[in-house]
Amino acid sequence: MSELHEKREISSRRSISRAKRRIMSILFTFVGLIACSQFTSSHFCLAFTNPLHNINAIHSKSSLNNHDSPSSTIMQWQHFDSKYNTYSSKSTTNIAMTFKKRTVNNWRLGASSVALPPSSPPKEDSDEGIVSNEETSDADVKVGVLLLNLGGPEKSDDVEGFLYNLFADPDIIRLPKPLAPLQSLIALFISKRRAPQSRAAYESIGGGSPILRYSKSQGNLVASSLLDRYGLKVKTYIGMRYWYPFTEEALDEIQKDGVKALVIVPLYPQFSISTSGSSLRVLQEEFAKRSDLWSPVTHTVIPQWYDRPGYLGAMANLILNELDQFTDDQLDEAGKAAPSLSTRHVLFSAHGVPQSYIEAGDPYQKQIGECVDAISKLILERTDPKTGGKMGDGVQIHLSYQSRVGPIEWLRPYTDDVLPSLGERGVKNLVVVPISFVSEHIETLEEIDIEYRELAEENGISNWRRCPALNTNEAFIDDMADMVMEALNDPVQTVTEACVSNNVGVEENVLGGLIQSAGVGGVGAGDLLVGTKTRLNEGERINGRIAILGVLLSVVMELVSQKPLTQIFGFWT
Repeated sequence: MSELHEKREISSRRSISRAKRRIMSILFTFVGLIACSQFTSSHFCLAFTNPLHNINAIHSKSSLNNHDSPSSTIMQWQHFDSKYNTYSSKSTTNIAMTFKKRTVNNWRLGASSVALPPSSPPKEDSDEGIVSNEETSDADVKVGVLLLNLGGPEKSDDVEGFLYNLFADPDIIRLPKPLAPLQSLIALFISKRRAPQSRAAYESIGGGSPILRYSKSQGNLVASSLLDRYGLKVKTYIGMRYWYPFTEEALDEIQKDGVKALVIVPLYPQFSISTSGSSLRVLQEEFAKRSDLWSPVTHTVIPQWYDRPGYLGAMANLILNELDQFTDDQLDEAGKAAPSLSTRHVLFSAHGVPQSYIEAGDPYQKQIGECVDAISKLILERTDPKTGGKMGDGVQIHLSYQSRVGPIEWLRPYTDDVLPSLGERGVKNLVVVPISFVSEHIETLEEIDIEYRELAEENGISNWRRCPALNTNEAFIDDMADMVMEALNDPVQTVTEACVSNNVGVEENVLGGLIQSAGVGGVGAGDLLVGTKTRLNEGERINGRIAILGVLLSVVMELVSQKPLTQIFGFWT
């Protein structure tokens, strides 16, 4: 694996070098294009300010996803449209039959045809709650579970590379087609500028993200639960979108192990184009490029699972445990500060996305709302005195969205607006719940635990508690195992079907030209996708051209001089 990483690092450095050499030629080409293009500054702002997470920096995996030439990738997807539609409709019946006849029945009978290697007892890592099981590898593995997640840098040196991959993703920064060849250049520029700030954030939580360790533990514990409770032996794989082990590496391992039945589970309870959708798009691309290898493999996707009773119950229990920690003195303090309010409050802080994603058909906001409502119902049943609750005087529920970046409109209300508002109203006891995440990482450990806590305390919220992520919670793990078993018995949903049903690849038709709003070329189903028209006036178009030209010139000047513009012009020393 280290040799593979070394090769990819070399490829990354070469990619960055090529990007720098092409700067001047690209600039002159696109300045002319921009002058006659029919898009606006607001669209370019959208492209520049749609990072999925408020993590700040970059490096290179472009050789894996062809991000050096997005236009060729778009053409590739258009070329495969008809193939995907044919393959999807053809495979649905065949895959369902395969799961029912060849796979599930054998599992129920304990047939040797699906025997996997015996599981060794999990070993505890040095970090609390982190479980490893490295012995589960064997050529006889037939059933696999692929867990998809964001990924994160494990050490400071990884930060710039992680952020390059993040911003080189067209699902994160969505450029108009004429600017698509600039994707790598823009990713390089942003990563260089934001890496120092992001490194500092990671240093504040120990130097790196624990997301990989938790994801591995979740996978190993799900495998153990399936074996212990169902007698089903599986091997789990981790595919990260923006850092090692990349999704492509997980697919190589799956092929090497000879897996014939694969359950794909994004570790995001709610579906968003920019999270689950982006990961599934990579799978779709890989399946298309190597159809000879993947057509014999039966697969099914669980695109979202925010409404599962097991997941909802596990979340509710974690929150109730935090609510129960407030002392009588703290409850009395809250009652005196705001007699008309409940003495305890819960703030669900979901990761934000730009409003334009929702307008393009992203189901994320709807699913977040439904998820919060369902968990709140469970909490209030136990805390509301009107319903016989045993935990006091009830709880007041709030929802907000965190991690917004840039001047464009994101989902509201913003967490950094809600916290001061709660403080002004006299709220003293608050439990903050990271509802979009199932494992600790930079946005729980740094953004919530450090930044938001400081903001809350500055505004008078004196008794702050944060609900932990699910991590390796036993009820959550068992529900994940149940979910896998149910997926193996239910009619399958292919990667393409999951993408199309959740609007991955929807395009916005702006002034007669197409602006990518969520992925590359419709993920093989462009004829099923809907375009929406938007009209803007001449003044906005002129402003857009000027703004884009200014940004491009700034990129070139800073890369050439290796200094920020403020230093180049002597505004800051």
